[in-house]
Amino acid sequence: MSATNRQIRLAARPTGEVKPEDWEHRSVPVEDPGPGCFAGRTRVISLDPAMRGWLDDRPSYLPPVGVGEVMRAGSVVEVTASNHPDFRPGDHVVGTFGVQEYVVSDGRGAMKVDTALAPPSTYLGALGMPGMTAYFGLLDVGALKDGETVVVSGAAGAVGTIAGQIAKAKGCRVVGIAGGPRKCAMLTEELGFDAAIDYRAEDVRKALREHAPDGIDVYFDNVGGDILDAALTRLAMHARVVICGAISQYNNATPVKGPSNYLSLLVRRARMEGFVVFDYAKRYGQAAQEIAGWIGEGRIKVKEHVVKGTVDDFPETLQMLFRGENVGKLVLELA
Repeated sequence: MSATNRQIRLAARPTGEVKPEDWEHRSVPVEDPGPGCFAGRTRVISLDPAMRGWLDDRPSYLPPVGVGEVMRAGSVVEVTASNHPDFRPGDHVVGTFGVQEYVVSDGRGAMKVDTALAPPSTYLGALGMPGMTAYFGLLDVGALKDGETVVVSGAAGAVGTIAGQIAKAKGCRVVGIAGGPRKCAMLTEELGFDAAIDYRAEDVRKALREHAPDGIDVYFDNVGGDILDAALTRLAMHARVVICGAISQYNNATPVKGPSNYLSLLVRRARMEGFVVFDYAKRYGQAAQEIAGWIGEGRIKVKEHVVKGTVDDFPETLQMLFRGENVGKLVLELA
């Protein structure tokens, strides 16, 4: 093992966009596993929009990352030494191990994965939290029905690409909203979306009238802000609005912008509901099995944006999410 473990820790709570000085790059000694623990080397780190919310000291579904703590992150590690009966050297394990080169874990919340069936990155994407989020958000919260019209914002991201393809697999008409012609072309030409709206170049409300003339049955929102407001004007009767995230608002230094068109929910007898994927943890196996089946059948294509580098590249790589530079699931693969 290396003599040192490189880590990224939170140095200060950011205001607005996260700045380089909000992070601390630290080297600490590599630890040996104690009784009932295993040690591992990090192979792939997940980067997710939710990370921005974890940095704020305010009530949420998880406690905030503490100043001075290793940044929270899902990752896949390769076990290097073990005193744990369930994990052996050479095993690949997915868990919330943080942004660091080496980990020691007692195994709680960790799960072995088979890298012969899928690459490590896919266990952080389509077969990980983004896939679970898309699955339960659409099918449970959205109560999706065959033949409905589904609109997905942030459609070229980790959750959006899977959500749209699940809706197609379930027999729905799917419209994606994304930024830029390259992403929109990918949605329709590669992933099978019926239409795509470029929010940077088009009038979103006008485009929604064109592509969802009978209204939106399920709106899966990853963006919030003006895009959510536009979608609310196009709801069908008894529509379901699924609040998954609001990436357009995460870096705000001012209060989050709420929907001004919320009365559409009343007029259309619709509902808007937020959810947290951890509430469905007992059913992850069911979802992963069905998603894996769709991947095997070619009905879901996995889109991943892999950045190769070191732990020190984490802060800059994270910013790609908020600049809209990633296509699909963003991960940092350590050399």
